[in-house]
Amino acid sequence: MHPPRWLLYLGGAGALLGLVVAVPMIGNRPERTVPLGQPLPRASLLDPAVWVSAPPPGPGAGTAFSVAERGVWLTARHVVEGCGRTVIVTAPGRGVAAEVRLTPGRETAVLLTAGGAPALPVAADPVLRQGQRAFHPGFPRQKPGEAASRLLRRARLWVGWRGLRAEPVLSFAETARAPAWRGSLEGLSGAPVLDSHGEVLGVTVAENPRRRRLYATTPGSLRAALATVGVNPSARIGRPLDDADWPGAADRLRAALSVAEVECLKA
Repeated sequence: MHPPRWLLYLGGAGALLGLVVAVPMIGNRPERTVPLGQPLPRASLLDPAVWVSAPPPGPGAGTAFSVAERGVWLTARHVVEGCGRTVIVTAPGRGVAAEVRLTPGRETAVLLTAGGAPALPVAADPVLRQGQRAFHPGFPRQKPGEAASRLLRRARLWVGWRGLRAEPVLSFAETARAPAWRGSLEGLSGAPVLDSHGEVLGVTVAENPRRRRLYATTPGSLRAALATVGVNPSARIGRPLDDADWPGAADRLRAALSVAEVECLKA
C-alpha cells in the first residue's frame, strides 16, 4: 500500500528543512564553554563567525594609540575609512591632522601625524591562553572609559562594508567597565588590547553589546600593520596591570596621549 501523497510532501519538506538548518550561517554563534589557561588553538575555518556591519562613512569618533613616537598610530579601519579629514584629539577643541593609511585586507588603519606621543610596548610573540585577562582603554561614547575582559577563543570576523571580507580575530568576554554604564561601547573601536603586562596584543575592532563580547585583531595582524610603515614592535617592557589599578593605568595612558581620541570629520 502506498503512503498518502500528503505524507510524502510532509517528509520532503522535513528533509528540506533539515538541509536549511544544517547550513552554517554568518552571525553570532553560541559560545561554548572553554577550558581556562589552555593555549589558544590556531585559527581554523571552524572558528565561530561574527558578522559586522557599519553605517556609511561619515563624521564620527573612535580611539587610536601610539606605536612610534615619531607620530605613528593604530586604530580600527572603520573609524577612519572614507573620512574627509582625520584628527588626533590632543585637548578639548584641539587636535593634529592625521594621514590615513589603510592596512590592505585587514581591519586596522595606520595614522601618521607631525609629532607623536610615547609609544605603547607591543607584545613580541605572545602565547595566548584562554581566560587570560585583557584591558581596553579608550574613548567609548567620546568620553574617557575602558573595559576589562578575558580571552575566550578565536573567531572569524566577516565585514560587510565596502566589500565582503573575513579576518581571523580574538573573541573576549567583557568582565567589567569603567565608568559602569550599560549599553554599547561605541567609540572604543581602535583601542589597544593590553595584556596583564601592559603590552599590546591587538586592536579592538568590534563588539556585541547584547552578549558583552569584544573582538580584536590578532597579534599577527598587528605586526602586519606595523610592517606597512616600517615600524618594529617596541622592545620596551610594559607596566603590569592588575584588577585594582587598570582604570588608573588607562587614565595615565590617556594623559600621556599614548591613547587618544580620533575624529573623522567632513572635508
